[in-house]
Amino acid sequence: MASPIPGFHSCYLRIDLTTGAAQRVVLEEQFLRDHLGGSGLGVALLLKEGAAGVDPLSSAAAMAFVFSPLVGSPLTTSAKFAVVSKSPLTQRINDSLASSGFALAGKKTGHDAIVLTGKAPRPSILIIDDDQVRLESAADFLGLSTGETEHRLRERYGTEFQTATIGPAGERAVSYATISHDGRHAGRGGSGAVLGSKNIKALAVRGTHRPHWAEPSALVELARKFSEKSFGPATAKYRELGTASNLLTFNRLNVLPTRNFQQGSFAGAAAISPEELGVARERTRSSCAACTIGCEHLYGLKNGKGSVRLEYENLFALGPLCGIDDPEAVLEACRRCDDLGLDTISAGGTIAFAMECVERGLIDEPWLQFGDGAALLRALDLIATGEGIGRLMALGSRRMAHEIGHNSIDFAPQVKGLEIPGYDPRGLQTMALGFAVGSRGADHNRSGAYEVDFSEAVDRYHVGPESAHLAVETEDKAALMDSLILCKFLRGVFTDFFAESAEILRLVTGWDVTADELRQTARRIVTDKKRFNILAGWTPAEDTLPDRMLRQALPDDARAQLSPERLSALVRAYNLARGWSPEGWI
Repeated sequence: MASPIPGFHSCYLRIDLTTGAAQRVVLEEQFLRDHLGGSGLGVALLLKEGAAGVDPLSSAAAMAFVFSPLVGSPLTTSAKFAVVSKSPLTQRINDSLASSGFALAGKKTGHDAIVLTGKAPRPSILIIDDDQVRLESAADFLGLSTGETEHRLRERYGTEFQTATIGPAGERAVSYATISHDGRHAGRGGSGAVLGSKNIKALAVRGTHRPHWAEPSALVELARKFSEKSFGPATAKYRELGTASNLLTFNRLNVLPTRNFQQGSFAGAAAISPEELGVARERTRSSCAACTIGCEHLYGLKNGKGSVRLEYENLFALGPLCGIDDPEAVLEACRRCDDLGLDTISAGGTIAFAMECVERGLIDEPWLQFGDGAALLRALDLIATGEGIGRLMALGSRRMAHEIGHNSIDFAPQVKGLEIPGYDPRGLQTMALGFAVGSRGADHNRSGAYEVDFSEAVDRYHVGPESAHLAVETEDKAALMDSLILCKFLRGVFTDFFAESAEILRLVTGWDVTADELRQTARRIVTDKKRFNILAGWTPAEDTLPDRMLRQALPDDARAQLSPERLSALVRAYNLARGWSPEGWI
């Protein structure tokens, strides 16, 4: 095998869990240059495995844990990895990213990715120790929370191993179960259910293979400059209050989804805002591995159960979306999602949908009411156990709506099956386009189009087809950041994102890469995701929003109205801007 390219190991580890066999597969330089790492490399590997045409919970399915050329470098926020699979929630591509020591230890095993196929004969812990791979029984870990699992794994294997685990939700194949590590989650789309279907409770990784860099001295100097910039005004609000600071801003702009998107503002928002929570209870700040921003904020629980990490998305989904303004209930719901291994956005979206179904008389569960914190907690427990209404809610809002019928799909808060995050698309219409065309479904991390809506480039209430290229640009930028990999919160630190990314990659790999090449790489990655979805059965009818978003204005802001015709025109313009057919075929 030729010497690895700087920044890479030039291979991935392919493990057949059925037999326990592990194979080191060479990655050619051009393949790596075309796809980089993270999401880009992960989607390419899944296409290579034929994963698009396979049931994501079958033993034939493949899933990939993917690192990147920047992992292990001195660059801030670079300790990230991607989990890429076909989603059991959407039946489309799913790439979840997260930061933790798992990324650093995983890359040090000497591989750019770990691809899992097959199914272990019994519930197991997968151990990867450099090139050594083995399965050990997980019998005594079954049913444990993610935190308790991580704690016991450290006791058993020592602190040199970094772990990624599933909770009870993943064991029971809840469609939006997460993979947890260091208290963080590779969350959306059900990657935890995919891992659980392979009979893997956890991965534990350790390695001694450190990648090298093409120009280490220059890279260290560039990393120093980026670290200094990361302390600037572009990231100040995240350091001070975290992403949860968006709650009151979005409430004031009437784009805070409330009571299953029936309203755009929430009367109880102030009671659960970080400004109020920081007065009433202990608050500490934390950072991801290799990060200088420090956007994580942990709030103490009054019941003595420690603290919980609070971000805008879990605050919105378990608070206003369910009509709940009891801070203790919201924080406890966040903690419970962490323990069970549940994605907070999909959990909150599905529960809010169920609450509206009860309100309309479509479900006979009178206890499940908007504004009831105890009902929220009970619903989360039922989702994890699959008991009663929990069986339906574990499917996600789209499949739940199909079982309920009565046109309930019209107000199920999802796109392609993925629950919509905390931005009402009627008042943020570039974001509406980003949600509709997203290969993953409605996702704010794969399309940063809300940035366009909050700029002077468009009127967020009347976005026209001429602005579709702006959504394309934010999606391309996100695709590159998710493949290099860098944290999205660094966006404001870059002056010329593609040119500066090219310089970073040159110092890491030695490639004579240009800004134009990276733009083409980003577009290739987006197109690969679309290709995967087409192979999985995508049709143009999927690129839309729930009927509620297209037929009803927001009651608290009559200007926030989006018609089917306007969205169709935006989608068509987006497809043409990508060089695809007007309907979206490659």
